[in-house]
Amino acid sequence: MQYLFSVIDDGAGLATPTEEADIDAFNDRLRAEGHWVFAAGLGSPDSATVIDNRRGEAVVTDGPFVESKEYLAGFWIIEAADLDQALKLAAEGSKACNRKVEVRPFL
Repeated sequence: MQYLFSVIDDGAGLATPTEEADIDAFNDRLRAEGHWVFAAGLGSPDSATVIDNRRGEAVVTDGPFVESKEYLAGFWIIEAADLDQALKLAAEGSKACNRKVEVRPFL
């Protein structure tokens, strides 16, 4: 089963060199153990653009959709046998990136 690990940042800024090294090591482990599907970091909320085309004409707004102290800073998509394994991996990912990680299964 596949899971999305959302990395939640609270405005602490970019990863430190130590965090980057720990993330790289965690990514290498995910690959070696067959859990890796995809991962990426995201630009800051300041660089976001929101498109709303629900009423027939696209409205473009600069900035994040949600004004919040916490924001999505990156993500992993992983393969795990079950939720227990996914939660264990997410705990290790949270430690590696020094951020909170939300775990959600794909439908």
